[in-house]
Amino acid sequence: MNNGSDYDFIIIGSGAGGGTLAYRLAPSGKKILLIERGPYVRREKDNWNSRAVNAEGKYNTKELWRNADGTELHPHTNYYVGGNTKFYGAALFRLREQDFGEIKHYGGTSPAWPISYDELEPYYTEAEQIYHVHGAVGEDPTEPYRSGAFPYPAISHEPRIQQLSDDFALHGLKPFHTPLGVMLDEKNPQKSPCIRCNTCDGFPCLVNAKADAHICCVVPALRHDNVTLLTDTKVTRLETDGSGREVTAVHVERNGIKETYSANVVVVSGGAINSAALLLRSANDKHPKGLANGSDVVGRHYMGHVNSVLMALSKCPNPTVFQKTLSVNDFYFSSPEWEFPMGHISFVGKLDGDTLKAGAPKVAPKWTLDLMGKHSLDFWLTSEDLPDPNNRVTVNRDGELVLQYKPNNEEGHKRLIKKLESLMQQQTKCSVHGHECHEGLFARNLYLGQRIPLAGVAHQNGTIRFGDDPTTSALDRNCKAHELDNLYVVDASFFPSSGAVNPGLTIIANALRVGDHLLERMNARREQPEMMAMA
Repeated sequence: MNNGSDYDFIIIGSGAGGGTLAYRLAPSGKKILLIERGPYVRREKDNWNSRAVNAEGKYNTKELWRNADGTELHPHTNYYVGGNTKFYGAALFRLREQDFGEIKHYGGTSPAWPISYDELEPYYTEAEQIYHVHGAVGEDPTEPYRSGAFPYPAISHEPRIQQLSDDFALHGLKPFHTPLGVMLDEKNPQKSPCIRCNTCDGFPCLVNAKADAHICCVVPALRHDNVTLLTDTKVTRLETDGSGREVTAVHVERNGIKETYSANVVVVSGGAINSAALLLRSANDKHPKGLANGSDVVGRHYMGHVNSVLMALSKCPNPTVFQKTLSVNDFYFSSPEWEFPMGHISFVGKLDGDTLKAGAPKVAPKWTLDLMGKHSLDFWLTSEDLPDPNNRVTVNRDGELVLQYKPNNEEGHKRLIKKLESLMQQQTKCSVHGHECHEGLFARNLYLGQRIPLAGVAHQNGTIRFGDDPTTSALDRNCKAHELDNLYVVDASFFPSSGAVNPGLTIIANALRVGDHLLERMNARREQPEMMAMA
């Protein structure tokens, strides 16, 4: 059936990119259709149950992907309203100014972006307001220029984390408070939506107090009559007119029924892996290699960061509830230790026995999983991976998604791990156990069913890069496809390089930037959204 060209905009995917874009466009009065392949996350006690979320993967997609050799790949990703932001740890960093330029790494060169930090800065500022970012200016040694303060004060450290922060500072580091998007008001706990709990990073928020795309953007967008959301609706293919310059139809499967929709402008935002796959599946006579793929870059240069979770075990218990408040960027670029970038050190949510069941390191028998969980500091380390055309997303003959990825630029990451180990060995004496308190650092492969590390696709980016040259990029600086007049992409696909901080805030800021471009293109004026009044 054909529903006619009823819409000004169709946005495919409701996460950090698509959800934010819908929020930006909603007040214009233009007719907007937001298509989400999944449902709303059901609100239930299991939202906060570590066994259900981590050990059983209750909210993970059951979809199977393939490795390059054809073996099964179980992606750790979630299809829901709000996309993966429903489950993210809400660390919302700006990329550094230098990340927008070329950076020399030990393993190669990280390429420059077609836009500068200055062009994105006002949108970062707005993104931080919309997503309730808490932080403190002037602590992070690599902090980029900011036109204003954080909208909310930094989330305080609990005593064990404060002690670690003080220790790091004694060793000459500049630890800082992680910028976090949670709706926590520490001065008025009675009025605070966020209750500072231990089921945040990796969990959906049962009290809707995590700043995710669903709560911050989709809900306010849907207050406008001109915005329609379709859930459980999977886009299967984009169809163009005979010239190949315009997307004329969006084919979907909705509750098992095939439907077609059309709009003046179509925006793809299904996550870097699925967006690339959709363009590849939409190949036609005019676009034989896949839609918008004359350059042959679509699906290529997949990046997801070199990530590790490391547990530091000590004899002292770590009673911290909300642990993800501390970060270290002293080794983000070159440092006195090494002339090349190493990466970013921060925390994950507190690990517990149930989470550890999903892939625990082999340690001395006296450490049961529950005991390890009670005595560990759980670090998250991120280093930049470089865009390699052979790290790519393809679609096989059976229509299955194939992810081919060989890690690169790992030397910096190895050094970062060693650096953290030496820092932990220099911890000040614990009042009970002295220096012996620190038992060592264990790398933890968070495997779900022993297949893909948890970090696997959380930071997915780079598969539909933007640039000024149509022969080496798929999108222009406004994230419009070079080869089509009405196709845009606003998830992390557009990243030409990955940086070494979480991509979330950059996706959000860019969606706001592209939103302004689209409003201008449609001659629509932008009203101040309601949210801003509350900020």
